[in-house]
Amino acid sequence: MANDYKDTLFLPKTDFPMRANLSQREPEFLKFWYDIDVYGELKKKNKDKPSFILHDGPPYANASIHIGTATNKILKDFIVKYKWQRGYFTPYVPGYDTHGLPIELKVLKELNVGKDEISPVELRQKCAAYARSFADVQTGQFKRLGVIGDWEHPYMTLVPAFEATELEGLAEMVDKGLVYKGRKAIYWCTDCQTALAAAEIEYGDETSPSIF
Repeated sequence: MANDYKDTLFLPKTDFPMRANLSQREPEFLKFWYDIDVYGELKKKNKDKPSFILHDGPPYANASIHIGTATNKILKDFIVKYKWQRGYFTPYVPGYDTHGLPIELKVLKELNVGKDEISPVELRQKCAAYARSFADVQTGQFKRLGVIGDWEHPYMTLVPAFEATELEGLAEMVDKGLVYKGRKAIYWCTDCQTALAAAEIEYGDETSPSIF
């Protein structure tokens, strides 16, 4: 059983032991898996089996991955690979979150301009290019971790078709009467000129004789 598993799918046919020079040999294993298209072979093998779909919240494409991003992706990869081996059809489509203030701030800092010194259209174009560049960087890093998936066709939140789907979802909510106009207290950042989530609020310590 072990020999069949080795010869048919995952390991290159080499005789070297897996005990030294791992940092050199591990990339060889990863390259072999991509060369033989393990992901494509798994899809062919399990195409008529029951499906298991992991909907993965995308990482933010504004920098290289960090230990939290890597841990998140690796743990999900455990689940996907486990389900493949259990005989499920488990396609995994990675994605990237490409919208948000942090990307804008990074771009403005790199350009050394204020938000009022650049047109909104040009800023969006710069931000899109910035996000795409780091999506490529993160793809290479996730591949290096051995994460399996359709890395050639990831979804990105800046793609017009993806944005259209979001608008369709909003329109459906409006039709059902789930969207309404009301009043609500909003946290506001006077420096960034944008609304803040409650999780983003940090309170400074203050010494006071007041008693609560």
